[in-house]
Amino acid sequence: MSGLAALPSALAAHLAISAAALLLALVVAVPLALLMPARPWLRRGVMGFASVVQTVPALALLALFFPLLVLLRNVTGLAVPSLGLLPSLLALALYALLPLLRGLAGGLAAVPDGVRDAARAIGMSDWQRLFHVELSLAAPVVMGGVRTAAVWTIGAATLATMVGQKSLGDLIFAGLQLQDWQQVLLGCVAAAGVALLVDGALGWCQAGIAQRRWRPAAQGLILLALIAGGVTGWWWQARPASATPAVTIGTKTFSEQYILAELIADDLASIGQPASIRSGLGSGIAFQSVAAGGIDISIDYSGTLWTQALGRTDTPPRDVMLPILARDLKARYGVTVAARLGFENAYALAMRRTDAVRLGVKTISDLARVSGKLRLATDLEFQSRAEWTALQRSYGLGFASIRAFTPVLMMAALNDGSADIITAYSSDGTLVGNDLVLITDDAQALPAYDALLLVAPGRDALVARLARYEGRIPVEAMREANWQADRPQDKRSPAQAAKWLKAKTGL
Repeated sequence: MSGLAALPSALAAHLAISAAALLLALVVAVPLALLMPARPWLRRGVMGFASVVQTVPALALLALFFPLLVLLRNVTGLAVPSLGLLPSLLALALYALLPLLRGLAGGLAAVPDGVRDAARAIGMSDWQRLFHVELSLAAPVVMGGVRTAAVWTIGAATLATMVGQKSLGDLIFAGLQLQDWQQVLLGCVAAAGVALLVDGALGWCQAGIAQRRWRPAAQGLILLALIAGGVTGWWWQARPASATPAVTIGTKTFSEQYILAELIADDLASIGQPASIRSGLGSGIAFQSVAAGGIDISIDYSGTLWTQALGRTDTPPRDVMLPILARDLKARYGVTVAARLGFENAYALAMRRTDAVRLGVKTISDLARVSGKLRLATDLEFQSRAEWTALQRSYGLGFASIRAFTPVLMMAALNDGSADIITAYSSDGTLVGNDLVLITDDAQALPAYDALLLVAPGRDALVARLARYEGRIPVEAMREANWQADRPQDKRSPAQAAKWLKAKTGL
């Protein structure tokens, strides 16, 4: 799906999660702020907690809620969702808490003592003084906190993509991976535009309250209503008109996943089954999401599932691994391996051909002898994976430096001389367009990485349909399709590359 076509649903979801998080933060912040003036210990504790939360990067805060919610589900036995809406809502609400508390507490603290004394002198109760005097005078400062919280929340909501919540981050992360800068710009401009409009509307409200004039405040409220109504109407008009519930296909954050998701979505549409694509999921998040039924289909890899989902550290041959994997995924999680696509997207180490020839490197054992003077660039998660530990254990690699990049920037680091060797993938399109060689894993330290179609529990009809993909996509075809989406010139969208792959494989 193009960025412009995906914009209405992404924008509507982004606005909805931002508004819900801000409302939840207000529900928590208002009573706390009202209780704090008479309770200094509460003020110190609450403000200290909110300040600490603010120091945690928004992405890390979102990610932390995933294991916490999984733990809550395991302890209580309740069906607590650990992906998508709930972790996003909780993390964003916490992120909005500090500016709201500071606005509320600061506004109340700024009310002159003489005004309070005068209110007491005319016989006002504590609650009357609070609502009729103190909050009225503090309202402009309070609104300043609300404006700051709203802008922060709208900006941070782009990161909710990484935990399975639809947002404008879908466009940004997909565009970064595909080097589609127009799509990145569209997502950024849309998020910034919404933040500026909301900030402007709240600014009118703030000015009206400060000046005791209702017209600016009413204008601000009307603008907020128009923003919400306009985005909702645009989404409603652009949504697919179908009475059949859409199947959700989850993808990780690289081109191959986007292409295969488009291929499957087009296939399902041909039999009258609408499908939507939930992109940008982290590796562990993607599997947990399909296991929990948050998505219906995902594309994953046997080696990743072997180490992450099953927790295995051994590396058996492919013909031993795959039957065990299919059996244990079904037994432990209810997830069905519907098909093995026919190609392997294995972790590998890659070098420029000229460097490999000059250094005499053909195998990773050869690489180990010269690794001390080479710089390694990896993807963002490789150094924390069991595969890196296995390579270290088997070969004793010791590089001069190791830096983590997104896959796109990892290749750029190799091309501009910032790195000498990179972690690569055997179906990577860049192998087609760059003169790179894969270094042979002669000790067979890494497991097989066959591409698999996974189906959530209870989706038997999808299992039957996806069985037709068994062994149908050779690695050469997948590599070429990936290169079509990744190449800098004459770039094709994932949907266009999927159509080419469909024709090439006869699917």
